[in-house]
Amino acid sequence: MDEIRHLFGTMGRVRSDSMASADTQSTGSRLLLRQRLTQLMTCVDDLDPGDKLHDQVARTLDNAFLICGKKAGRIKRDPFRLHMVTWNVASADPPEDVTSLLHLNSPKTPDLYVIGLQEVYAAPHRFVSDLAFDDSWSHLFMSTLGGRGYMKVSSIRMQGLLLLFFSKLIHIPFIRDIQATYTRTGIFGYWGNKGGVSIRLSFYGHMICFLNCHLAAHMQYATERVDEFEYILDRQTFHAKKTPCILDHKLVFWLGDLNFRIQDHGMHFLRSCINSQSFNLLWSKDQLTMMKKKEPLLQEFEEGPLDFQPTFKFDRLSDNYDSSGKKRKPAWTDRILWRMKPKALPSDREDEEEDSGLDEKLAVSVKAEEEEEFPLKVKLDSYVSNMEYRISDHKPVIGLFTMELKKMYETPLVRVYAEGDWSADMDAMAVYSPQQPFPSSTWDWIGLYEVGFTCLSDYLTYTWVKDDQVSFNDEVIQVYVSKEEIPVRGGECVLCYYSSTLQCIIGISPPFKVNESKVTVEMGMAPDNINWLDKLTDS
Repeated sequence: MDEIRHLFGTMGRVRSDSMASADTQSTGSRLLLRQRLTQLMTCVDDLDPGDKLHDQVARTLDNAFLICGKKAGRIKRDPFRLHMVTWNVASADPPEDVTSLLHLNSPKTPDLYVIGLQEVYAAPHRFVSDLAFDDSWSHLFMSTLGGRGYMKVSSIRMQGLLLLFFSKLIHIPFIRDIQATYTRTGIFGYWGNKGGVSIRLSFYGHMICFLNCHLAAHMQYATERVDEFEYILDRQTFHAKKTPCILDHKLVFWLGDLNFRIQDHGMHFLRSCINSQSFNLLWSKDQLTMMKKKEPLLQEFEEGPLDFQPTFKFDRLSDNYDSSGKKRKPAWTDRILWRMKPKALPSDREDEEEDSGLDEKLAVSVKAEEEEEFPLKVKLDSYVSNMEYRISDHKPVIGLFTMELKKMYETPLVRVYAEGDWSADMDAMAVYSPQQPFPSSTWDWIGLYEVGFTCLSDYLTYTWVKDDQVSFNDEVIQVYVSKEEIPVRGGECVLCYYSSTLQCIIGISPPFKVNESKVTVEMGMAPDNINWLDKLTDS
């Protein structure tokens, strides 16, 4: 309460300064007022809606935003649910059912899935085949989520490390700037059994990075694990001016088999705490918790409470901890953490501006205003392990998050749709209209996909946008699709516009029906006998 009243007082003084300097449009005063408003919105989010002060703040915000040159009303932030999984699968084949792992029966469906696996089977013969075709784990998640309206946006694999990113179809045109990379740390950096793989992307304009790591094993190597993490952060770079490194992203998720152990405690005390679910008695000796006290970088990462039993090491096909001769101590090796990029302090901005030219000063101001006008907030909803799966000596860990953000854009770059009736009996037209300027290319294409497709390469057919363009004006462009390319069996389909320059889908049509070929039906011929594309698809 005192903090909110203090902010109200500060706002009044800043408002007077802003009004007094209206003729000169004092950027500093307006920027300071926006900062106060941002702080105030954070405070009001924590208030009880029934509190009188809640209503007072809400009314004041409408007027205050007008002073900043914004539209009246609070900044609208949309919530997006994120389901994350990390699991060391110990070279096991995937289970038949991942319903529990992905919470498929939950009434709250995620917008995004991020799945990080370690020790995916990587024997030479299997690894080579996995390079040509999707590995069995990727295939399982793709086939499971594809029929539920999700598409695999990106994936990366480095030997046993695998990272998968899925999104609901509705968000696909707003996921851009997708890049993936990897760093080896095994055998002096030459072997990929340990290391990190990452996927970075822009989600409605907000830069997010996901890093899946498998760090050095064994109790005595806690410091080496931190060194490996820092090495991965230093080595991984992206082709992006504003976010060339992992920590440049607004939000970073760090997950994986980080291999930190519980030290000092004896086996009897460990098992006693686990059996009584007194997990808090073990937290102080968790190596990651201990290292965070010494390492400033680790202090920037947040994690939920470890209110679940240690996820390593189990006898396979059981819920019993290691009963072998080694009798390794249980540990929370499998973790999910996150980091919001720290905001630059006003003094830091002033120092940067003093040493900068006019263009750089403007860039600093624009960046500061962008951070305040397009906020991003992340909240952990659940952090648990799943004891149901017994195929590995690790148990999977699941983190459920809500990301609240202000979209930087709400319109796709391209609107695409099917014109008229479609069937293999006649040539068809795909139509697209640019909604915003974008770098089009002769290598752009429009793909025809069956509803429920799982990834970009799942197209039934495609057409080059420039080569097959038949008519256009400034607003609408028609693209020819030969009837020979349309599947004779028909079905529910969508069109996707792929930008080769941006390397992502930038427009998706509403679902439409491709009719079954009448010629096929009338002649009593099987579709496979008259359409080479269907033959190829079936094979």
